Amino acid sequence: MSDDSGRLVLVLPFENRSGQPSLDWVGESFPTTINQRLNSAGFLTITRDDRMFALDHLGLPLEFKPSRATTIRIAQTLDADYVIVGSFITHGTAPDLHIEAQAQVLKVSALKLSSPIHDSAPLPRLLDLQNGLSWSLARQMDPAYNVSQTTFLAASAGLQLNAFENYVRGLVDRQPADRLKYLTTAVQIQPNYAAAILALGKLQYADEQYEQAAVTLAKLPEGDPLALEASFYRGLAFFNTAKYANAEKAFAFVAAALPLPEVINNEAVAASRQNKDAGALFQRASSADPQDADYHFNLAVTLYRRKDMTGAQREVALALKQQPNDSEAIALRDHIAAGPAAVQNAAQTNTNAFDPLERIRRSYSETGFRQAAFQLDQMRAMRMAALPPAEQAGQLTQLGNDYLTQGLVPEAEHEFRSAIATDPHNANAHAGLARLEKQGGNLDDARKEATLSLQLRPNVPAYLVLAQLEMDGNNLPAAAAYVGNALKISANDTAALGMKRALEARGQKLP
Repeated sequence: MSDDSGRLVLVLPFENRSGQPSLDWVGESFPTTINQRLNSAGFLTITRDDRMFALDHLGLPLEFKPSRATTIRIAQTLDADYVIVGSFITHGTAPDLHIEAQAQVLKVSALKLSSPIHDSAPLPRLLDLQNGLSWSLARQMDPAYNVSQTTFLAASAGLQLNAFENYVRGLVDRQPADRLKYLTTAVQIQPNYAAAILALGKLQYADEQYEQAAVTLAKLPEGDPLALEASFYRGLAFFNTAKYANAEKAFAFVAAALPLPEVINNEAVAASRQNKDAGALFQRASSADPQDADYHFNLAVTLYRRKDMTGAQREVALALKQQPNDSEAIALRDHIAAGPAAVQNAAQTNTNAFDPLERIRRSYSETGFRQAAFQLDQMRAMRMAALPPAEQAGQLTQLGNDYLTQGLVPEAEHEFRSAIATDPHNANAHAGLARLEKQGGNLDDARKEATLSLQLRPNVPAYLVLAQLEMDGNNLPAAAAYVGNALKISANDTAALGMKRALEARGQKLP
């Protein structure tokens, strides 16, 4: 089904056919989980906000249940390549309520629906149900996808269902106060729930709770995939409380990874508020999006302050070309036209003092962020494909290890398996896959991959996987031997030393 199709996917809420309105949140929750899993599988999914925009653009109510024809119109409005539709029913009653769901893929170019995919589970295992469906959908759209279903099922490990429910309700409730209540509850239940932290921080920012928003968004570690978006809004929160140095730092963090014009512009504005010359940054923003009047205006203000009247005149003219009725830009143009002497005289006499301020961009396109990240991944993959197999496998393995550190298990497995397919003799890739299999509870596969890794080349991660397996099986002498071998390779390895101490605490010394 994948052939030459694109990878932009729209997942619609699943229709609630249970007859229980209290379960409407379940239908809304399917896109939340499926989007996450499909993103990890290399698809680009359309956000809920963009889906809402499409419904509004077509003049449809937000709670509208689209027919097949309307679904196609929505997909075409959003340029989607695939649309996933589904429904669910229930069996039994609480606490033994079961959810039975079905999903289908509409390939927009062919206007053809796939055969239904069915799955069911008790309500407490809703996330397992959704992860399993996600894997089947990914494989239907891309039969070559190489990540196991077990990995998908483990992707939501640790996420509590009541936190997930409150998060989903916090996204979809119509009343801001109720949304705030639900999201606050989700974070209280699960303080490390990244998606809920981001949603809560953004809602607090929208409610002008700037200081609280900055505190909330700071809870996301820099290595989290959502940290870029969180840092953007944290920068805005700092800016609105005049903490310009903190705002500049937050925007710079985002710009280092995703140098989008709105981010670079905001970094520059925060720097300007500290009396820094941010002309180079404003020039970058304007060059990246020359159709944006604000970027030209900001650069004009900076050049005006430098007394570069020719440059300022050029930029303000470009700003007015885009927005002819911009009163601030007109005033800046007129001051420049009055000449340096008139400007200096006004400043000295404080007559008609004119001190324009650069403009912050207070919102951003989440779709633009995600598309930029997706394009960077595609470009990285193209560059990597041109490398020799051994070097390509090494980079794929490093990506896999980075993903595993971040808890992105499906992404990690995809990179490890791709590395092994590129170079089956890459010991580190097999060791990474062993770590992943151990983490997912696939102990036989973990042992197999770790053993194969050591046959290719002795290395610390594979020895430690085998040591942990032996410790879990209470075979302490064998575990000690593996740890000893790891320390011979790297005497200061933190994980190996930790396992050594754990063994000694259980009365087992290393050989």
